[in-house]
Amino acid sequence: MGLCHGKQIQSPGFQEEESPEPLPINGDAPPPVAGTPKQPKFPFYSPSPLPSSYKNSPANSSVTSTPLRFLKRPFPPPSPAKHIKALLARRHGSVKPNEASIPEGCEAELGLDKSFGFSKQFSSKYELGEEVGRGHFGYTCSAKTKKGDMKGEELAVKVIPKAKMTTAIAIEDVRREVRILSALSGHKNLVHFYDACEDEDNVYIVMELCKGGELLNRILSRVEKYSEEDAKVVIVQILSVVAFCHLQGVVHRDLKPENFLFTSKDENSDLKVIDFGLSDFVKPDERLNDIVGSAYYVAPEVLHRSYGTEGDMWSIGVIAYILLCGSRPFWARTESGIFRAVLKAEPNFEEAPWPTLSAQAKDFDQRLLNKDCRKRMTAAQALSHPWLKNHHDIKIPIDIVIYKHVKAYICSSSLRKAALRAIAKTLTVPQLVYLREQFELLGPNKGGYILMQNFKTVLMRYSTDAMKDSRVVDFANIVSSLQYRKLDLEEFAAAALSVYQLESMDTWEQHARRGFELFDKEGNRPIMIEELASELGLGPSVPVHVVLQDWIRHSDGKLSFLGFVKLLHGVSSRSIPKV
Repeated sequence: MGLCHGKQIQSPGFQEEESPEPLPINGDAPPPVAGTPKQPKFPFYSPSPLPSSYKNSPANSSVTSTPLRFLKRPFPPPSPAKHIKALLARRHGSVKPNEASIPEGCEAELGLDKSFGFSKQFSSKYELGEEVGRGHFGYTCSAKTKKGDMKGEELAVKVIPKAKMTTAIAIEDVRREVRILSALSGHKNLVHFYDACEDEDNVYIVMELCKGGELLNRILSRVEKYSEEDAKVVIVQILSVVAFCHLQGVVHRDLKPENFLFTSKDENSDLKVIDFGLSDFVKPDERLNDIVGSAYYVAPEVLHRSYGTEGDMWSIGVIAYILLCGSRPFWARTESGIFRAVLKAEPNFEEAPWPTLSAQAKDFDQRLLNKDCRKRMTAAQALSHPWLKNHHDIKIPIDIVIYKHVKAYICSSSLRKAALRAIAKTLTVPQLVYLREQFELLGPNKGGYILMQNFKTVLMRYSTDAMKDSRVVDFANIVSSLQYRKLDLEEFAAAALSVYQLESMDTWEQHARRGFELFDKEGNRPIMIEELASELGLGPSVPVHVVLQDWIRHSDGKLSFLGFVKLLHGVSSRSIPKV
C-alpha cells in the first residue's frame, strides 16, 4: 500500500513518528548515514512537500497549514494510522519477529499453497536483464524473449518472491493481479500483459516494457509546474483508462504518479497505468472494506472501510492537484497526520498558484476532492467536465453508474419519480452535456427513445473477461430485464442524474427551489403520513411518523419543500433520525 505500510506496527498508544530530513527537489539524495535507514529515492516518499514554484507565495504554505489544525489540540486524538498498519501487517505478514503476532487473518506459512498453476518455463522463454524498478513486494527487470515470434523483443518482468507471500491474502493478491491483467485488454493506456510464469522461488509477470519512466519523474524533472494544457494531456489519459477499468468492474486502489509510465522518452508519448497488485473486482452496488493504497492518495472512505470505484477518483484528484500547483493537497510529517488531514482537512485552493488558474480547473479538482464520495465525479463525468471540453483526444465511454441510477429510479415510488423529473427540468445546457452523451451512447432509436434492452446490448460492446469476474454483466442483466416503458431524453435525465452531485454545486438552492415549484404544479399531491412512510419503505414506527410530519404541509396535505428534498435523495429508514 505504498506509504501506508512503509513502517512497522507501533506499540499501543499514540506516538508521532519522527520523519527524516526532506530530500532535495531534484532527487539527488544525500548519501545514507551509517546506521540509519536508507533514504527513499524520490522526494514524494519523503514527508516534505514539493515547494511551490511561485516566488511570491510562501514556500510550502498551502501544505504546512494542513496538519497544524490538528496538532494545535492539547491532546492528540488516537492515531488513525495504528489500526490501518495492523490491518496491512495482517494482510502481508509484516509483523516484527519480536512482536506478538496478530491472530486475525494470519495463517502459518508452513501450510500455505504457493502453487499458482502458471507456466514453469520462464528461464527457457525469457532472459532477465537489469532491475528497472522496485516495489514493496517485488521488483521489476527488463528482459528479452529467447524464442518464438517475439524473439529478441524487450519486455518488463515483475518478479514477486514467494518468500514474501506469508499469508493467504498475499497469495490471493498475486493471483488476482494476474487474473485482472490477463482479463483487461483493449485500451491504449493500459500496460500490455503477455505471460505469467512461476518457479519454486518466484512468480514472474511478463508485460510490455515502458522506457519513458514514471510520471513522478516527469513531474520532478520539470523546472515549473505543469501548465493547464499540459496537465490536461496527462489527466485525460489517466481518466480514460480508469473509466475503462471502472466499466469492467475493476478498481485500481493504488493510483499515484509512480504507477503511470510513459512508453518512451518522447514528450508526447502515451501514458500507461501499471501495478494492479492491490486492485480488485467490484460490482456497481457493492462496497469494499479492506484498507489499501498509498497514504498521500488514499480516499477518506477507504479509511472508513466502505468504498467503491470513487476511491480511484479521489486519487486522480490528488494527482491533478499536484500537476496544477506543484504541491500535495494533504501533507503532514507522519502517516497519522496524513490520515487525519485526509479525513478532516480541506485542500487549499486559495493560495498561489490557484488564483491564477482558470475557475474551471479549480472546479474540476474540487469535484474530485470532495470528501463525500457520492458527490464526487466519476471518470466519465470528469471527461465531460467543461475544463476538458474540446480536448483533441477525448472519447467519453458509457458510465456504469448510469445503470445504478436508472435501476434506483425505476424501483422508486411514483412520487419520487415525479420529484426527479421536476429537478431534471432545472438542469442547464452545460449540466446536460454528460447526460446527453450517455443517452446517445445507449443508442436511441429514430423516435428518440431507448429501451431497457439497450443497457445490456451497449455494455457488451465494451465487455472484457474482467467484466465477468466482477459480475458487472449480471448487474446489467438485472437493469435490462426491468419492466419499464421506453425512456426519452427528458426522463432519462431524471433517472440518471445524481442528486448528491447536484447538491454539491453552488446553484443547488436555485435548482431545489425551482424544482419544487415545478413539482408543486405537476407532481405534488395530498398524501397521508402512513402513505408517505409506505412510499419510503418504512415500517409503522411512531418516531418515524413524528419526523415525517415536517415533510407534509398542514395547509393542504402535500409534500413540503423539506419533504421534496428528502424524497429526491431516496430516504430510507437508515437515514431517519431517531426521536
